[in-house]
Amino acid sequence: MLTGELRTKVDKLWTTFWTGGIANPLTVIEQISYLLFIKRLDDLELRAEKKAQRTGRPNPNPTFGPKRQGLRWSRFSHLESEEMFKLFQSEVFPFIKGLSSSQDSSFARAMKDAVFLIPKPSLLSDAVDMIADIPMDDRDTKGDLYEYMLGKLTTAGTNGQFRTPRHIIKLMVAMTEPTIDDRICDPACGTTGFLVGCIEQLVKNDPGFFSAETQKHVNGRLFNGFDFDSTMLRIGSMNMMLHGVENPNVQYKDSLSRDNEEAGEYSLCLANPPFKGSLAEDEVAPDLLRVCDTKKTELLFLALMLRLLTPGGRSAVIVPDGVLFGSSKAHRAIRKELVEKHKLDGVVSLPSGVFKPYAGVSTAILLFTKTGTGGTEGVWFYDMEADGWSLDDKRTPLLKEELLGPEPARRLKEEEHGKNNLPDVLSRWKKREKSETKNPRTAQSFVVPKAEIVGQDYDLSIGRYKEVVHEAVEHAKPEEILDEIDAISAEIAAETKRLRRMLGGEEG
Repeated sequence: MLTGELRTKVDKLWTTFWTGGIANPLTVIEQISYLLFIKRLDDLELRAEKKAQRTGRPNPNPTFGPKRQGLRWSRFSHLESEEMFKLFQSEVFPFIKGLSSSQDSSFARAMKDAVFLIPKPSLLSDAVDMIADIPMDDRDTKGDLYEYMLGKLTTAGTNGQFRTPRHIIKLMVAMTEPTIDDRICDPACGTTGFLVGCIEQLVKNDPGFFSAETQKHVNGRLFNGFDFDSTMLRIGSMNMMLHGVENPNVQYKDSLSRDNEEAGEYSLCLANPPFKGSLAEDEVAPDLLRVCDTKKTELLFLALMLRLLTPGGRSAVIVPDGVLFGSSKAHRAIRKELVEKHKLDGVVSLPSGVFKPYAGVSTAILLFTKTGTGGTEGVWFYDMEADGWSLDDKRTPLLKEELLGPEPARRLKEEEHGKNNLPDVLSRWKKREKSETKNPRTAQSFVVPKAEIVGQDYDLSIGRYKEVVHEAVEHAKPEEILDEIDAISAEIAAETKRLRRMLGGEEG
């Protein structure tokens, strides 16, 4: 967890970028990512040099050749701001942009169209000083720092992406229970929040997750992300690296296009794909259109995730509410596909303010397992009313930090549950095939048999099945009510007569 001092430094740097003319949070994070990358390159080089000294063998693949030593962080970070700025513009930045062929790194590959936008020497110097104060050997601190910066994103990306709140990611990850034997994919990865959430969950369950024995697997194809926004790829790749995955498989790819032919590759898919998108039909992979003939991205991504999953693979995906009850042929087709041909496990209805300040759209989490042979017997529904934060644009925490998220430090009291439903979601989810099947429709969660869902034309909106509790109201007897009306009428008549006398209007 970040110290207050480090948060203060980040906030100060953010203000410096703002006053220096860079107001877009995405741009700020991207520019800081370049600095983190060049520092990381130098840290790795220093580590390799120390190993060479111990073994007496030269570094076989130095990043910085004899003529490039001045471009190392440990060298230029001590320069005066004007000299550092000129060097960064003319040599350091062009150098890291040209590493895509020599560095086996998704970040290096994404650098080819990067642009250096820090406008003045003082801003660069301040940013370098702040990063120099970060204990870069501490993976948790590095990751927390980056996540803290990502938390400052309050505007969507150029393609309409927006960051999924960390506590919602943690809930979805906890519900799908990733293991080191999974192959995990987010086909709309953005800043790689879901992949990072899986890393954190795996480390929590196994402190030796980053041991020497697992490095090859962790840095292989355990984590996979695709996006077609280069800015997001750079930010996402850096996020993964700062969380301990040295070479994440984060690729530039339009997941819905006919050029993407991946199928049956992954055992776990997690995503918050773009909503309200619309694609030209000739750009979409034909096999996706066969599942649901539409241009709507929120439907096509569901078809895509079914294709990407191996049989038995599971998925948790955020969808706009319209997917649950939309009446078009394509909406009905994808819901029927999930219910009839696979195993639709659950629907979690989210409060409408979860994605503020980006958007106020109502959303839900769909959880399903790919089978190809059906398996849906009943669908578990949960009506989430509170996620721990205020549902306005400010998104202020309603509880202490240790009581937020799906796994708080202790069991929540009833009034605390009213502010944070996430632990209850996770607890009830684990009982969905046992005690949850007995819940009445007036409860916050319940199970609906498949036959009833089929009878409702595969409508998956919780309002279709939830019953509202009507409180009994006691009324007085009719004769008592009439007596009360007569008494009130007499009082009104007396008061009217008194007012008329005062005004001299006795004749009325």
